[in-house]
Amino acid sequence: MLAETAGQGKRTPRIDFHIHPGICAFMQPWVVEWYNRNLPVKFDEFIEQYKDPGFFEEFLTREGVDYACVLVEQSYVTTGVTTNDQVRDYCRERRRLIPFCDVNPALYARPGEELRRLVEEDGFRGVKLYPTYQHFYLNESRIYPIYQAARDLGIPVLIHTGSSVFRGARLKYGDPLHLDDVAVDFPDLPLIMAHSGRGFWYDRAFFLSRLHENVYMEVSGLPPARLLDYFPELPRNTRKVVFGSDWPGMFYIKRNMEAIAALPLDAESVDNILGGNAARILKLEGYQ
Repeated sequence: MLAETAGQGKRTPRIDFHIHPGICAFMQPWVVEWYNRNLPVKFDEFIEQYKDPGFFEEFLTREGVDYACVLVEQSYVTTGVTTNDQVRDYCRERRRLIPFCDVNPALYARPGEELRRLVEEDGFRGVKLYPTYQHFYLNESRIYPIYQAARDLGIPVLIHTGSSVFRGARLKYGDPLHLDDVAVDFPDLPLIMAHSGRGFWYDRAFFLSRLHENVYMEVSGLPPARLLDYFPELPRNTRKVVFGSDWPGMFYIKRNMEAIAALPLDAESVDNILGGNAARILKLEGYQ
């Protein structure tokens, strides 16, 4: 599973930064319909087996993934709900599964305090924000306590940027330009743009990742073979790019990693994208 870094004799983990687990409190019917149209399996029957985290870890092994960031989502109106408690329990005592919580600002009067509790008491190691689904701008003052707490706790913030096909999403909130204020105000906080501005804002996402040391592109939900079409200067920026699949929506994790490895990039750049950059962000052993 671990790739050899060229010329260093160091093992680089393969990390999927964007996994939605096979558990949920509920899922909107239009999301299930989308899965059934776009996946090569019947979704309800397929996902049932992945409610077992041990089975999911076996799947990761087959796909060549060493670590996976497992995401909470509390988007009641647009997609559905996988709770913090569900992901906490799913990842408990499983070293390869790295839990990311969600502190939907519509649900918590003091989201910064809730984030501190989730990290300090429940063991979460990152937080995911869903502005497009939960209808807020990234630079709103009510979101700043989340960033302050994440900075103090030393955890990364993963942020949905770009488009969505699901009913109720408001695309205006997905513009990564709103992250510029946050990057300036919290220069030590790792900010990872999930989907890299997908659809409308590839150029903005790329520019922000070049401008700010703490801003990264994450390429989940994008066809890997087309990354150089979306980002022609990607070879200059490979230390700021993180692999994510958006599984199960992007069904073939191993195939996607192989497509990235087949791009005209040197071996070190491939290793950075497929795991090295994420290992540093997550402060895995040997990468602090």
